[in-house]
Amino acid sequence: MPRVNEPPVEIKVRDNGPYKVTGPVRLIDAEGNAFDLPGDGPIVLCRCGQSQTKPFCDASHKAAGFDACQRAGQ
Repeated sequence: MPRVNEPPVEIKVRDNGPYKVTGPVRLIDAEGNAFDLPGDGPIVLCRCGQSQTKPFCDASHKAAGFDACQRAGQ
């Protein structure tokens, strides 16, 4: 449950690109270890599978020609 006055977490699906995550989140790996995240800025997570810095995006989707433009409700 969010704390009082804590901004909501927002995950934005970017056309042909990464997920942009804004808000107070913890990112946990498969072994239960937390990633060291930057202060209060957004993070971008790879969804093309080509990033060399997974789970974070390094813009490899551009060279890979990643193509995905999902819309809610479709």
